[in-house]
Amino acid sequence: MSYVFTPPAVASVPVVGRAERFPVHRVYCVGRNYVEHAKEMGFTGREAPFFFLKPADAVVPVPAGETGTIAYPSLTKDLHHEIELVVAIGVGGKNIKAADAQKHIWGYAVGLDMTRRDLQGEMKKQGRPWCIGKAFEQSAPIGPITPAAQAGDVAHAEIFLQVNGKDRQRSTVGKLIWNIGEIIEHVSSAWELAPGDLIYTGTPEGVAAVVAGDTLSGGVAGLQSLTVKIA
Repeated sequence: MSYVFTPPAVASVPVVGRAERFPVHRVYCVGRNYVEHAKEMGFTGREAPFFFLKPADAVVPVPAGETGTIAYPSLTKDLHHEIELVVAIGVGGKNIKAADAQKHIWGYAVGLDMTRRDLQGEMKKQGRPWCIGKAFEQSAPIGPITPAAQAGDVAHAEIFLQVNGKDRQRSTVGKLIWNIGEIIEHVSSAWELAPGDLIYTGTPEGVAAVVAGDTLSGGVAGLQSLTVKIA
């Protein structure tokens, strides 16, 4: 098969302990999925989950032990960090029940949902889609994926982010409003999940702005950590 121009390489993420990489299909993100973060964004309670997507080429894979680099994006003066547990799907499906979700999970990773908060806020005020605040280049850094069997008790693991060595976010995955199985149930009721899908499961409280020169280091207990510098 020939193309009118050379197609881009498949987005992919390194895998802990393996030479093969995890090819990325789609990137789903869950909004306001920790109670305290929902409160700091002006909401409360166990509201129905909602989702947004990022393009696969928003993913910035960072190998174990390395510091990735992302550019401070255009148009914004309020770039925020959001540390998240990422679920990597290995077996696709539609209308997956929460009780069966584990069968569809290939592994887990640490990710950042970078957000142009000022642009997102302006779109919200106008009642317009806020893709411009979320789905831009290099907005989804991610560390290596750990196969599920090696990840330990991810559902109750500590999750944290430090900026320049100081704590910004610290919580546990157990405080998710909608747990991992429930997230997969909801997502797969709206879209047919496929191998290669990544699900960013939400961020705890403490989101705040970063500037060029800042170094972000985050982790989920039991998984490879993620370090990114803002260029």
